[in-house]
Amino acid sequence: MIEIDGSYGEGGGQILRMSVALSALTGKEVRVKNIREKRPNPGLKRQHITAIEAVRKICNGDVEGLKEGSSSITFRPGKIEGGEYVFNIGTAGSITLVLQACILPSLFAEREVSITVKGGTDVKWAPPWDYFRHVFLPLLGKMNVEIEGWLKRRGYYPKGGGEAEVRIKPCAELNSIDFGKDGEEMSAKGIVNISLLPLHIAERIKNSAEREFGIKGIDAEIEIEEANALSPGVGIVLWASGSSGREAEKGGEGGGGRLLGADCLGERGKPAEKVGKDAAISLIGEIESGADIDVRAVDQILPYMALAGNSSFKCRKISNHAETEMWLLEKFLGVKFEKKMENGLVRVNVL
Repeated sequence: MIEIDGSYGEGGGQILRMSVALSALTGKEVRVKNIREKRPNPGLKRQHITAIEAVRKICNGDVEGLKEGSSSITFRPGKIEGGEYVFNIGTAGSITLVLQACILPSLFAEREVSITVKGGTDVKWAPPWDYFRHVFLPLLGKMNVEIEGWLKRRGYYPKGGGEAEVRIKPCAELNSIDFGKDGEEMSAKGIVNISLLPLHIAERIKNSAEREFGIKGIDAEIEIEEANALSPGVGIVLWASGSSGREAEKGGEGGGGRLLGADCLGERGKPAEKVGKDAAISLIGEIESGADIDVRAVDQILPYMALAGNSSFKCRKISNHAETEMWLLEKFLGVKFEKKMENGLVRVNVL
């Protein structure tokens, strides 16, 4: 059995979800203690329970200690068969975080896996749906992973009520990504999502983002998507790719090239113009840095690069989340991560 100190590193829900996902993937039992010990309200919350229960069902496993407020769990994985699953967080907890935990073991199921999750699609401290769909999934597509994703309904805080579905095809082998040569011309796309708020807010966000791209001479195509969610909300997701990476961005298999993303969620008191500007400046910074993937994508893609082996990428920096992920992957998969500075960027080699 592998023992994991849940307070290590960033000490939040990520280390818990990925410990369970890696347990299901490798068939190794895991005990996670000191769950979210550093948080103001430590222990398991509803969204964490949903993620763990989802992985348990997918791998026909068993878990002890799965209740709200629990500070430790023991997870015993079983066989990953595949099939159709529906999970309801019951709050505005993040759908994409639950899916991240489910996808990793589902790749090695005996047959296709279909997962529907109900909860929040665009909420704080989690990748919004459009980032998941247009950055994360296409990055996996570059690695020979076939996943389709559909948004059925947006869900914002506090009521949630969003719904999304993914279908995951079994993957015999993951490929490492060839990010291509530096200096490739990049173009940007984006979606401003809005619900139960005046449409001019979304238009101001869109115009502000496009203005920043225009200053830098970057082509940008941003759409506005009106939703009918249970709670009001607004946000923007932007992504950029070079010509060699656009096939993967469309959902095709393989393909090299850089693929970068950024997002910003609207908040009460934050001007619409600042929402658009912040997201655009963040993405422009990633583009101009020469990074292969953006800072947010690093910890999300690391498990797959570890499975592919002999992978390498450049990023602007390594977040605390990513450092924790590396520590966890070394325990489960026996890989090593080499980090070194290269022309102002961090080069990460998976050994």
